[in-house]
Amino acid sequence: MFEEMTYEAILEDMLDRVTSDVDKREGSVIYDALAPCAYQLAQNYFNLNNFLDLVSGDTAIEKYLDRIVADYGITRKPATCAVRKINTSGPIESGTRWGIKDTSYVVTKTLSTNVYSAQCEQSGEIGNTYTGELENIDNVGGVLAVLTDIITSGENEETDENLRNRFFTYLQRPGTSGNAFHYREWALLVPGVGDAKVFPLWNGSGTVKILIVNNNLEIDKALETSVLSYIETVRPIGATVTVESPIEKNISISSSIVLDGSATYEEVVRSFTEQLGAYLKKLVFQNYSVSYAKIGSLLLSVPGVLDYSNLLINNGISNLLINEVEIPSVGTITLTEVV
Repeated sequence: MFEEMTYEAILEDMLDRVTSDVDKREGSVIYDALAPCAYQLAQNYFNLNNFLDLVSGDTAIEKYLDRIVADYGITRKPATCAVRKINTSGPIESGTRWGIKDTSYVVTKTLSTNVYSAQCEQSGEIGNTYTGELENIDNVGGVLAVLTDIITSGENEETDENLRNRFFTYLQRPGTSGNAFHYREWALLVPGVGDAKVFPLWNGSGTVKILIVNNNLEIDKALETSVLSYIETVRPIGATVTVESPIEKNISISSSIVLDGSATYEEVVRSFTEQLGAYLKKLVFQNYSVSYAKIGSLLLSVPGVLDYSNLLINNGISNLLINEVEIPSVGTITLTEVV
């Protein structure tokens, strides 16, 4: 908005306002007096530009975005701690601490004989990362422990992008009186939920089904219980709510490709797989057709690919339709190099 208010432009305007009978050349008294003022004004305009970005919902970041959405009763979802399963060679007590690499876990309860649940002391997705033999931090004698399954996934603090999207959804699709938008809004309030799709009256009058995915737009069945528990506290009286994860639909791609020599075959496969994964995530709950033309375009956009032929999507040569209760995911990738 103030891009034209540069130091040079401001100084020139100031000097133009000085009468012509006064020496205005660089180094003159009036020039040297006005130059510092012009510099400071230019700096103020620059800061004002940044300030406008920080108080606008579409450009604000971090704590500034938090303050904007707080006016509407929206808060950033905090990071959560993973809960993992620990298998041991003998009995251990709740409260004992175990570690692996740069994470540590506190035993919270007994699940079965020599099987325990433990909460990661570090919040975020790092608690989902490792498996294997644990270090005995509290020196529990004669017991070996192994970190195994994820009971509840740890989630990082909500990103600016996700918070902004949730804020705009709140403004553009207001939830009222338990309508479909309201159920989606409630689901998105639960830490770890990245998106949700609502099916009103899915099994008769008063029934609502909600499909949920995590912040990575992937299936996370551990979220189902927490989402249902929260919605049960806010739903209208008489509503029967079901919370489920969508069904994963593997998208397998096969094609012949001609390489131009600027990248190895392995690099091409890796790059295409990453691009395909990113494209499929954009379809989650938004679009229910995998575009044949788009997949071909992705292939041609991969560095090192000169041309392709015989492209198949799940053994077909047309757009692939996805059911409303499904989300697409990367399946088998078969790229055959031809000369």
